[in-house]
Amino acid sequence: MIEGVKVKSLRVNLDERGYLMEILRSDDDFFSEFGQCYITTVFPSVVKAWHMHRNQEDNICALKGNIKLVLYDSREHSKSMGELNELFIGERSPAIVKVPPLVYHGFTSLENESAMVLNLPSEPYDHDEPDEERLPWNTSEIGYEWTIQNR
Repeated sequence: MIEGVKVKSLRVNLDERGYLMEILRSDDDFFSEFGQCYITTVFPSVVKAWHMHRNQEDNICALKGNIKLVLYDSREHSKSMGELNELFIGERSPAIVKVPPLVYHGFTSLENESAMVLNLPSEPYDHDEPDEERLPWNTSEIGYEWTIQNR
């Protein structure tokens, strides 16, 4: 696993009324601080990649559908520099993934329907000076193939 990335499996509490799933708590060992909360969607066959933050940590959870979340460690002094991680999260595998600063990440829906993703970043988004760098989804700098693999 890329240095600094944390994955927490989520427990679903189900009863006759519905279910409840805690996602992130201030007493989780990897919680640092709260900046904002937002949801985003990804349409079928779309890749939302690549981006990273210089200072911000992301805490990503797929709420609806299932996604392939891919991380790439671009940090020069990291023990895991150049490492790629593929994580499959969502309704079938509920988890929250902490993505540290300077780790590129992106995701795609695993199904023929939109997926809904929740992010709880450690910093509020600065519209005037965003803390992010982007690369095209198909950049040769990372060299990742976004197709779904039959395994």
